[in-house]
Amino acid sequence: MSDRRLNPISNAELDRRWKATRAMMRERGLDALLMQNNNDWLGGYVKWFTDFPAYNGYPRTVIFHADDAMTVVDMGPAGGRRGFEGKHAIHRGVGDLITTPAFTSIAYTDGYQGELALGELKRRAYKRIGILGRGAMPYRFVTQIEQGLAGKTEIVDATEELDAIKAIKSDEEMVLIRRCAEMQDEIFARVCKKIKPGMRDNDITALAQYEGRLLGSEQGLFLGSSAPLGQPANFGDRYLQGRVLKEGEHFALLIENAGPGGMYTEIARTMVLGKATNDLLDGFESVKEAQTHTLSMIKPGVAARDIALAYDEYLGARGIGPERRLYAHGQGYDLVERPLIRADETMTIQAGMNLAVHPGYETPSQWAVICDNYLVGEDGPGECLHKTPKRVFEL
Repeated sequence: MSDRRLNPISNAELDRRWKATRAMMRERGLDALLMQNNNDWLGGYVKWFTDFPAYNGYPRTVIFHADDAMTVVDMGPAGGRRGFEGKHAIHRGVGDLITTPAFTSIAYTDGYQGELALGELKRRAYKRIGILGRGAMPYRFVTQIEQGLAGKTEIVDATEELDAIKAIKSDEEMVLIRRCAEMQDEIFARVCKKIKPGMRDNDITALAQYEGRLLGSEQGLFLGSSAPLGQPANFGDRYLQGRVLKEGEHFALLIENAGPGGMYTEIARTMVLGKATNDLLDGFESVKEAQTHTLSMIKPGVAARDIALAYDEYLGARGIGPERRLYAHGQGYDLVERPLIRADETMTIQAGMNLAVHPGYETPSQWAVICDNYLVGEDGPGECLHKTPKRVFEL
């Protein structure tokens, strides 16, 4: 294994994923799976199969063959082709790496990756292939494949079956998930020690990102904003983080970065540079209770949609309308992955899932939120993966 990789997973873990996938492919009579991602926040298919992320908006296409090493189409010089026979130290399991300089921002290159992928599929004369996450792929790419294989190869959607495999974490993946939560606890603790009046909101989130990189984080998002007490401090992204924090004000911080190895968890807490108001404290207690209520319903075999519907009943009994946000969901190589705790989800809860649970609500005077991760065991959620106390932090 190459020493250039920051936090590679084991060959054994990759083998486990490939074997599980090929077993599913045999059941569905699939000769290959086709996928493409272009970012490392919501681009987990490519990472899951290759331990190599898509990033920076550059498309990375993977053809996972039932009986051969993978074919990858990636950013690089036109006409580039390298044969690895599945033995490369970094591009593990890849037979051929084909390159082309295609950019999602340059319309006339839209067909470059599709042309190369189509050529590989035609050459092998497959009868039936599965596609993963069709809706996230560029329109031109999908139509090229569909039109180019029309009448020769049947194309089916294999996303549901692959998502079911990917949602159940292995022992090795669980170790990485725990490491991510531990890292985020330490990031939050370091921010609490260094946050001070006069810092811009961006300074605070940049500090969180910096500390995360030192602790092995590979990518992620850092949302937050400050506000006077009595006004909501929402989760603003970087372009909305220009405000200066003052003494006596509060800051809501969401840390959702991947840990060493690329697995995601996320944590959210509120900090006050002074004394919190009763309104802020009561709001936090309300979302803490809502989190506990949701956790009490999470058990193997329970439909995710039933948990969402029961949560709406819980909110209704307290005079709050139904949940319109995504307030709980799975995580792995994707910041948001299935199952979603939402009425339109078809999955049931299973042991081995990694769930982020983050109820929240906004009033004219506050944004109340909490976020933590849990691994589902045979009897329900285990202990909270984050050890940061569940409270408003008065600093």
